[in-house]
Amino acid sequence: MKFSLSATKQFLIAATILSLLLKPFRSFCDDGMWLPMLLQETVFHDMQNEGLKLSPDDIYSVNHSSMKDAVLLFGSGCTGEVISCDGLLLTNHHCGLGQIQSHSSVDHDYVKNGFWAMNQSEELSCPAITVTFIIRMEDETSRVLSSIPKNVSRDRRDEIIDSVSRVISLEAVKGTPYGATVRSFYNGNQFFLIVSETFRDVRMVGAPPESIGQFGGDEDNWVWPRHNCDFSLFRIYANKDNEPADYSPYNVPYKPNYFFPISLKGVKEGDFTMVYGFPGRTTEYVSSYAVDFTQNISDPEKVAIRDARLKIWWSHMMANDTVHLKYSSKYFGLSNAWKKWQGEIHGLQKANAISKKANYETEFTTRINGNSEWKNEYSNLLPELKIYYDSLKSLQPVVDYYSEALLAPEIWKVGPILKPLIDSMQNKKSIDESVTKMIEKITKQLDGFYKNYDAKTDAEILPAMLELYGRNAGAELTPVELGDLIKKYGGDYGALSKYIFSASIFDNQKQLEDVLKDFKKGSEKKIMNDPAFKISIALNNYYSDFILPPYERVNDRIYDLNSDYMKAQMEVFPEKKFYPDANLTLRVAYGKVEGYEAKDAVHFKYYTTLDGVIEKYKPNDEFYDAPQKLIDLYHQKNFGRYADADGTLHTDFVASNHTTGGNSGSPVLDGNGNLIGINFDRCWEGTMSDLYFDPDQCRNISVDIRYVLFIIDKYAGAEYLENEMRLID
Repeated sequence: MKFSLSATKQFLIAATILSLLLKPFRSFCDDGMWLPMLLQETVFHDMQNEGLKLSPDDIYSVNHSSMKDAVLLFGSGCTGEVISCDGLLLTNHHCGLGQIQSHSSVDHDYVKNGFWAMNQSEELSCPAITVTFIIRMEDETSRVLSSIPKNVSRDRRDEIIDSVSRVISLEAVKGTPYGATVRSFYNGNQFFLIVSETFRDVRMVGAPPESIGQFGGDEDNWVWPRHNCDFSLFRIYANKDNEPADYSPYNVPYKPNYFFPISLKGVKEGDFTMVYGFPGRTTEYVSSYAVDFTQNISDPEKVAIRDARLKIWWSHMMANDTVHLKYSSKYFGLSNAWKKWQGEIHGLQKANAISKKANYETEFTTRINGNSEWKNEYSNLLPELKIYYDSLKSLQPVVDYYSEALLAPEIWKVGPILKPLIDSMQNKKSIDESVTKMIEKITKQLDGFYKNYDAKTDAEILPAMLELYGRNAGAELTPVELGDLIKKYGGDYGALSKYIFSASIFDNQKQLEDVLKDFKKGSEKKIMNDPAFKISIALNNYYSDFILPPYERVNDRIYDLNSDYMKAQMEVFPEKKFYPDANLTLRVAYGKVEGYEAKDAVHFKYYTTLDGVIEKYKPNDEFYDAPQKLIDLYHQKNFGRYADADGTLHTDFVASNHTTGGNSGSPVLDGNGNLIGINFDRCWEGTMSDLYFDPDQCRNISVDIRYVLFIIDKYAGAEYLENEMRLID
């Protein structure tokens, strides 16, 4: 099927051609997250020059099976890939950690010891996880933008876009089992329809012990060299017609349209690589004022807040195995961004990104001043952006300390869960069926909350966060309910915290569930009078009523200005190739296997080996412990066909693909489309790539697929899984 080119697509093609005419040829392989259906018109020839042996149709096609049919969104924030004809999929260990943890207990600790289903009957259902495949993507820019009258307000513009997008989506999937959405690209200057298929029956197949899957833990997170085997295995199930279905014992393994063959050849320096996945969020085209704001205001504040919170969590996790099990996933999620922000600050400083952005803006200004039409339309953009970012500098710390510190104690999460019940009882004289159903739903929500909650840990968090907020944002910026308690206890946050945890029942699941179990008219008063309920509701209301509104107004204006600035850049710099910022939609990034210079006189090679695991190994260490069986296999040199030519077992490698959050679990492919690794991280020095990509510093980190197969086969003894795969020597 052939589609006519939209105006936006025509512009992109023209800009690409012009760039080749106006500038000397250079490789763009180190920068970009490209839309797969536009590769032919953008960077495909450069990909070929770098080593790609496939056609654009091999990578993305709506008319026949292609590689896109094996790439999936795992849950709501990771990528996975199908590797067998029976729906077997790979993603990262840290992406599957929530599911691994949910099936774990002190007696069966799959986080600590790993899990392996030795046949399909032993696979564990994961009702909280879905996987989504992209059926097709279509440019709907003209239809969306032509519906918007000139000079409408931002709110009205958004309403029109939402309305038109719903119509387009409904039309696209009418009479099909698919879902659809219209997504904005280039800061609201382009719109694509995305048609997808979501599978709801996903089951856990295998995961290595945490000491293998996340060897090095938080100590090595965002760091190269790395030695972890960051993977987990799941399987997709469908009904007898190979369609999505809720869990049923009668469901059968999904038969994919495509699955990735797996290469046993390994990688060498200079090899072409491609990452196919769902990158989450980047802001590559923002102004120098935005970079300055991130580097010097937003990131440092959040790092300081999370540093205090993580230290408390860590001390309790180290003292108690049960707490460690409850908090391991939450801790990783919190520390992941905390360490990333530190690397981002360092990388932006090292790359001198603010100055380079400013130089780019100088050229932008020079060009628009030389064109009367551009000058009239765009001359106020950068000055106005500076004004609004200056305003944001005073608002951001309050927002960060409120959301990251004041709202951090987990006991505050219980109140909003119960609020719908309390609200419904205001106009009821007795308990009816709707209330009974609501209580059942709330009880399930509370089970999920308390499964990963420890009151002693939270009781230490509360005074620390109150003190941090009061010292940095001002205790006066609090709701009356909390402010009165602070005055009552004379600013003694420890005493205030003891009062809340002694007077509230929210820290005790049994006490709260007893109230819900025997709930009747009047029971709502016990909850309404609970101090944790009062404060949690007051905190949320104050945040939404007083803290957020001015912050959102400034950000809304910045969004509008950035949208105009994006449009302006694409006009003013026709020689530049523009890929849309990441927004958790399907993308292709490509680069090559290569090491990098981390700092003066420190050059990292492109791969690591199991030798490094043994060198780092520390028995019973939180980060660098390793299973005895892995150590025995190392000393036996029992690497099978997974060893490199020199007899070593490679563990991880780095390449210059442009990746970000959401790319976790993405397939890393060679020039023939064979799976060679699983993307799981970026080097610390290059985490600023979400705002500014430096090809000399930015590297994605992947686990060598041969290490994954070695763990499945030699370590776990689950070699039966390899019989499903297509392995290429």
